[in-house]
Amino acid sequence: MTIHMRALLVHLFTATGAVFAMLAMLAAVDGKWDMMFLWLVVAFFVDGIDGPLARRFDVKTNAPEFDGVLLDLIIDYLTYVFIPAFALFKSGLMDGWSGWAMIIIVTFASAMYFADTRMKTKDNSFSGFPGCWNMLVIVLFALQPAWWISLTIVSALAITMFLPIKFVHPVRTERWRPVTLPMALAWTFFAGWAAWVDFHPESWAHWGLVITSVYLICAGAVQQMTEPK
Repeated sequence: MTIHMRALLVHLFTATGAVFAMLAMLAAVDGKWDMMFLWLVVAFFVDGIDGPLARRFDVKTNAPEFDGVLLDLIIDYLTYVFIPAFALFKSGLMDGWSGWAMIIIVTFASAMYFADTRMKTKDNSFSGFPGCWNMLVIVLFALQPAWWISLTIVSALAITMFLPIKFVHPVRTERWRPVTLPMALAWTFFAGWAAWVDFHPESWAHWGLVITSVYLICAGAVQQMTEPK
């Protein structure tokens, strides 16, 4: 198999995320939240490994006819932003005026962030919250907090999207990667587990989601505060 074919296969692998996004959306329309999140977890897994594959086979050089970055961003907006926001609104966890506020905040702020050329820092972390609303929404489904708590969290994270606060990339941020990468894999496991048991309130997956989510959200800021001067 030629290097061009291998690089092209990486693009095709990335594009499967669009299929998983559609399957998640169809489940969401039918109110099958467990299936929706299972498909989103699959898409999240694909997104986690297509980047290293793209760099290994140097897709920019070996398959330049497709823009892998643009392809990734299109799929990320669907799976990280659009579908989770739709689910949070339609599920009843945030409806009425708070739901409309959430929909506007999440979709508008994320569109601007995804187009921001300053989203990556020199150490390959994210500058500002990287719009991973899928990760937040699955935690909200698991814990089912009051609407005002959800709105407060959504608003706070939307503000941090445009502040110079670091958020780790699970794969590309080298500092603490031996901890961060297992945490991201653990989050994927707990997310799949929580969706598999249809967010049963007594599931231990909820605690795993909370612990891993807190680490992934806070690790970048802690690194930033402890960087050598």
